[in-house]
Amino acid sequence: MSDDYQIHVPASFHTLYADRRQRLQVPLSQLRERYELCEDLAQQLVDAARALHFNRDVPPDEVLMQLHTGLCSPDSGLSGSETMWVVRRLAELLDWTLPRLDFESPNGVPDGT
Repeated sequence: MSDDYQIHVPASFHTLYADRRQRLQVPLSQLRERYELCEDLAQQLVDAARALHFNRDVPPDEVLMQLHTGLCSPDSGLSGSETMWVVRRLAELLDWTLPRLDFESPNGVPDGT
């Protein structure tokens, strides 16, 4: 069967599921499913984030922190690294600066998530 998959999984997401030698630790189909889920979620959160910022006058960094906290819930179905990826992607989509979240090291890499 040919691989007709058209969506490119970015390196930033691939890294979440790769070992130190960049070998994928899950089946490619699972990586693609998780990426689609996380990308779709980030896209869907754009309007909610803008509404919080503009309608309720919540600063962008606080909006991102609140959404991060909500996504950390076990009910979200996301891993810690996926949650951080979604928040980073959301900040990118909105052209907002990503705040330093509690579990991040100073270089922006999650500590033990």
